[in-house]
Parts: sequence; structure tokens; C-alpha cells
Amino acid sequence: MSLSNTQKLLDLMTRLRHPQDGCAWDLKQDFISLIPYTIEEAYEVADAAEREDMDDLRAELGDLLLQVVFYSQMAKEKNLFDFEEVAAGICEKLIVRHPHVFDGAVFNTDEERKQAWESAKEQERAAKNKAAEPESILSGIAVNLPALVQCEKIQDRAASHGFDWKETEPVFDKVMEELDEVREAWQSGDQAHIQEEIGDLLLVAVNLARHLKVNPEIALKESNKKFSRRFNYIEQQVAASGRSMRDCELEELDDFWHEAKRVLKK
Repeated sequence: MSLSNTQKLLDLMTRLRHPQDGCAWDLKQDFISLIPYTIEEAYEVADAAEREDMDDLRAELGDLLLQVVFYSQMAKEKNLFDFEEVAAGICEKLIVRHPHVFDGAVFNTDEERKQAWESAKEQERAAKNKAAEPESILSGIAVNLPALVQCEKIQDRAASHGFDWKETEPVFDKVMEELDEVREAWQSGDQAHIQEEIGDLLLVAVNLARHLKVNPEIALKESNKKFSRRFNYIEQQVAASGRSMRDCELEELDDFWHEAKRVLKK
């Protein structure tokens, strides 16, 4: 009977980490050294999904799975846990977090489902943190998340405990207030203060996105793509004139930008 591909992958990883016959590169890795590769693979999965390239997505998911297997093998070598325990843990978590599927609970709205999900996560954090310092509402939010993602999670967590505007209109006012404070900081010439106020402006912009039911990370990515398409159009027009962009006045480049908006539509 042939091995499942999952078991084959686990066996290959064990072989790669064999002290005598394994791969020198794989052997010298540890939990910390793998972090950049894990983050890179996660972003490559996201990129393939956004492009809807299913062949690439399948391959990138395999690369990400390898990271999970790699960490699990190193933990197994230290008698900490193994891949089966990782899989068992996520199975248990999925069952606990979906009582409407596995335990007969009834949620009438997405908001009720979200509150139940957050409640389950809060109970998990409390159980994990019994012997540690007093639990904070914000505990458990990963510090290495992209700043926009982290900001949204922090605000979602605070909002779930009542710390949020109940209406959207005051958030618009707060954006304008923070923008005025950025201008004041800029006029002061204090670079540290400018940075602080820019951070506050970005934070409240994320809050506005939340109130408008927009994912700020996705929104910014789409705007980045739109900017790149329009900028590429400008490059093409300048190149067609036999010049470089530095040879052009800003007004001419701005005209090309507005032309790009008309021609490319998005």
C-alpha cells in the first residue's frame, strides 16, 4: 500500500533533517531562521490567489505547507509537538469556533457569528494565559503583522468591547481633525511629531475603512495596482516622445496622469 502524500512529505522532511544523511541547509535552520521564508511563502500564496492562477496557487500552497511541516519536524526533534498534534489542534479549534455547524447553535446574523467567534478566541486566550500576567483585551494580536492588518485587528478587538464610534459620521470628522494636526506638525518642522501625527492619521483612516465595511489592506493594494497601471501609462507616453521622465515638467506628467485616468478607466 503506497504512502499518502502527506505522510510522504513528513518522511521527506525527516530525511532532510537527518543528522548524518540530511541536507546541510535544512539542518542548520531553526524556528527563527525560517520566519522570513514563512512570511514570503504566505505572501506568494496571497499573490497567486489574487491573480486567480490556480496552478500557481496549488504550487504555492505546497510551499507554505512545507513550512508547517518544517516547523513541526524541528519541534518533534525537541520533543515539543509533531505534525499530528498541529492538525489535531486546528481540528479542535475549528469545532469550538463553529458551534452553529457542529453543536446546534443558531446565529441569525453575521454579527452574531462574529461575536461568537471572538468570544471563543477570547476563551482560548484566557485558558492559554492562566499562569501569565493579567490578560489584556488586545493580547494575542501578532506583532509582526503588516501594520494595516494589525491596526484593523486592534480596532476590531477594541470595538468588540464597546470602544468605538456607534455612527460613521464622527469618524469622518476625526479624519479631518487628524489631517489638521499633521499640517500643524509639518509647520512646526518637528520630524518626530510629524511621524507621530501621520501614524494617527493612518490609524483613523483604518477606522473609517472599518466603519465603511472596507478591508483597508485590500483597498490599499488595489490603489497600488491602479497607481502602477497609470504610472506605466505615463512611462509609455514619455518613452514614445524619446525622452526620460526627468526631462518632463511636472505639469506635463500630470496631464499624462489625467489622460491615463480617462484611457484606462480604472
